[in-house]
Amino acid sequence: MLKPPALRIKSHWFKAGAARTPEQQASAMAFIVWRTAHQTLKRMRGADFDIDAGEPYFAFMRETLVFLLAVTDRIAFARMDDAARQAFTPALVRQVAATLADNEADLLGSRIDGASPADTFIDLFNEVSPHYGEFGAEAQADATVAGFAPDFAFLRYLGSRLEPTLPPKDQRWVLDQVMATEAPEAVQIVQDAMRNLLSTAPRAPRRAAVSGD
Repeated sequence: MLKPPALRIKSHWFKAGAARTPEQQASAMAFIVWRTAHQTLKRMRGADFDIDAGEPYFAFMRETLVFLLAVTDRIAFARMDDAARQAFTPALVRQVAATLADNEADLLGSRIDGASPADTFIDLFNEVSPHYGEFGAEAQADATVAGFAPDFAFLRYLGSRLEPTLPPKDQRWVLDQVMATEAPEAVQIVQDAMRNLLSTAPRAPRRAAVSGD
C-alpha cells in the first residue's frame, strides 16, 4: 500500500480576529472540503488506483464529499449553537453541490436525462449522511482540536461506498488504503480548518525574514 505525500491546505482567514457569519464560514469550508476531496482523489491515483476521468471521477468525488461534509457537520454540532449550525450546514452543502455541478458541466457537459448535478448531489447527501450519523467517534484528548475523530465504522463505511466506484482490480484494496491513510489525513485537514475558521483569536504575526550581507 503506497502512501503519497501528505495533504497540505491552508485554512486561516486572511484577516483574523473578526467574527464571521455561518454563511461566510460555510463558504470558506466549501472551498476546503472540495480541495481536500480532490487531493484525496489525486493521492489515490498516486497510490496506483485507477480513477478514470469522466463519471468514475465524479462518482469518487461525490462519495468523498459526502463523507467530508458529514465530518464537518459533526464538528459543527460540537462547536456551534443550533441556530448557527442550521445556517452553516445547509449553506455548506449547497456551495459544495454548486462547485461539483460547475466542474461536472465543464468536463461532461449537460446530462442526457436533464437532471441537475447539484440537486442529485444534495439528494445523495440527504440519503447517505444519516448513515454516517449512526457511527461514533473516538475521544479527543486535545481540546484544541475540533473534537471529532471518526471511529472504525465511520471510516469503513466510506471505504464501502467508494468500492463500487473503482474498477474490480482495485476494489479489494480500497478499504485498507482509505481507512489507514486517506480518510484520516482528510479528516485532520477538516478538523484543523474548522478549528481555524471558527476561531476569532488574532493570528500571531509572521517573523520578518533576515538576510546577511
